[in-house]
Amino acid sequence: MTTRMVFLDRNSLPVPLPDFPFPHQLIDYEETAPEALLSRCIDAEVLIVNKVRLGRELLQQLPRLKLIAVAATGVNNVDLGACHDLGISVCNVRHYGDETVAEHAFMLLLALFRNLPHYLQSVRNGEWSQSRQFCLYDAPLRDLAGSCLVIVGSGGIGQALATRARAFGMNVQFAERRGRGTPRAGFCTFEEGLSRADALSLHCMLTPETRGLIGAAEFAAMKPGAILINTARGELVDEPALLAALCSGRLGGAGLDVLSQEPPIPDAELPVCQLSNLIVTPHVAWASQQAMTRLARQVVDNVAAFLAGEPRNLVV
Repeated sequence: MTTRMVFLDRNSLPVPLPDFPFPHQLIDYEETAPEALLSRCIDAEVLIVNKVRLGRELLQQLPRLKLIAVAATGVNNVDLGACHDLGISVCNVRHYGDETVAEHAFMLLLALFRNLPHYLQSVRNGEWSQSRQFCLYDAPLRDLAGSCLVIVGSGGIGQALATRARAFGMNVQFAERRGRGTPRAGFCTFEEGLSRADALSLHCMLTPETRGLIGAAEFAAMKPGAILINTARGELVDEPALLAALCSGRLGGAGLDVLSQEPPIPDAELPVCQLSNLIVTPHVAWASQQAMTRLARQVVDNVAAFLAGEPRNLVV
């Protein structure tokens, strides 16, 4: 029997998919607008998606759908409650990007501690050539060694980042979930983490509980000059509060690979503002060639395992 599969946003994964080891018909769409979803999904037994939103109203109209294979770790674009009610399984990919996302987060951390954006621009502006001495020193430099890195999220990426940070002599602590009373062994409370952090790095899932996790109150609770890194989900951070904390000098810097709206509108404040203590990259922390190849392999393996009656990486 041939399984009909549809990949709704193929351009989101710019590497080849390995061969599926079962009879199938796969239709790839480079991208899919909301108004085209129903017509493209109506006969599918398996949907492969990365960021396309699949809501209850649509899912109720897809009687043949058995599996949604998410080509990412985050599944907040899929109505999981509706899938549970309708008997549609959902699987995701896991740990394919632990190393590459950790490397990207560490790159942002190191660049901000060393004020790299500022010094790059100073050199390009010719300020070094005008210096009265051999060096140009007009912005503070900090060492990672001896600084405290607090990580929110103790999964594969958080652990990989901790390994790198410890290798550079940082004191690493994992913060407990916000609102949890007694922290687990090896964790500090969320509030303690905020107050201790010279740098705070977010590696948790986006849920109703974590949406807006870091806002004005949290920035006020952090050390003056602390640095925020977010390579997880943009909605974890209150972006207007972040911009205010950067502009006021309360926050020493921020490195972001994610925003609350992606792609951002052309005049969105964070991507275009000229702050030297802000680095914004376009959601590419996950996208090394090695990581994307692992992701593609896992998508194929997830679908094959499900059809063989041995489902893996199920979310629903």
